[in-house]
Amino acid sequence: MAHDIKLVTETELRRVVPLDLEAIDCIETAFAKLATGKVVMPPVMSMALPDINAEVDVKTAFVPGLDGFALKVSPGFFNNPSLGLPSLNGLMVLLSARTGLVDAVFLDNGYLTDVRTAAAGAVAARHLAPATVSTIGVLGTGVQAKLQLIATAKVRPARNALIWGRDAGKAEQLADEMTALLGIEVKACADRADLVAQSQVVITTTPSKEPILDADWLHEGLHITAMGSDQEDKNELHPSILARADVLVCDRISQCELLGELRSALETGALEDKNRAAELGNVIAGTGNGRQSEDDITVCDLTGTGVQDTAIATLALGKVRRTNAGTTVTA
Repeated sequence: MAHDIKLVTETELRRVVPLDLEAIDCIETAFAKLATGKVVMPPVMSMALPDINAEVDVKTAFVPGLDGFALKVSPGFFNNPSLGLPSLNGLMVLLSARTGLVDAVFLDNGYLTDVRTAAAGAVAARHLAPATVSTIGVLGTGVQAKLQLIATAKVRPARNALIWGRDAGKAEQLADEMTALLGIEVKACADRADLVAQSQVVITTTPSKEPILDADWLHEGLHITAMGSDQEDKNELHPSILARADVLVCDRISQCELLGELRSALETGALEDKNRAAELGNVIAGTGNGRQSEDDITVCDLTGTGVQDTAIATLALGKVRRTNAGTTVTA
């Protein structure tokens, strides 16, 4: 029997799947479902290829109630820029949850991953940041620095934002771009401690292997979302930050203790018990503790989960079908 498959390019996906409140709500719902214990989500298959300066991650999750489930392949080949190619690419395959047949292939080059990652940051801010945010601080100048600021501003509208980067020129350039895009004052900030002091929400978006955020900079009411660490050699937060936080939340504890900031805190002994952490899905569902007061210091450790990929791929297919985007092939 013939079966129709949607084949959709990055260009078409960028047109029909924007980073908006619908995408943020989609990811929030996915995390809430993860808290039910009924989602089937295996550990990340991560393949490090140091000899060629590359890595490949594969993520998936089966979510009861959704029509499909995604298999996401994310290669990172970090010598590519010298060849005139992007370092990150990849694709998602959406399979029917009823038959296992392929419903869609998204040749997104990581775009859907970018959207769902930024949306998770917004979900964390929605549930853990103080109610009033005047300044958002971002460490990093890449794609996620831009998208995390856009997404966070949708759930915590701020008057100002600050951006720090190792390359001051890139920080200035991104600040100018974000000022024009968001209509708020966005400035580059050369001093990380000063950025933290002025901000109520701080988002770290770098691939750093050494802490770029110091525990001495913490202040009452601060929320930190750390999303750069997704490999066992990465670390953006000084490990004692997790120990000092009043509220510590992970997207998936079992994953964060292997790949995230939680790993560094446990390995160094700064944090002795991973059970201090709650999972974001439980906070959303009300079965885990989030921010209890405006003075709390809250930290969210995001490593990226397969349930996000299944959720964003399902949302994307619905939008593709409604707009008749993509190419239909019959297999």
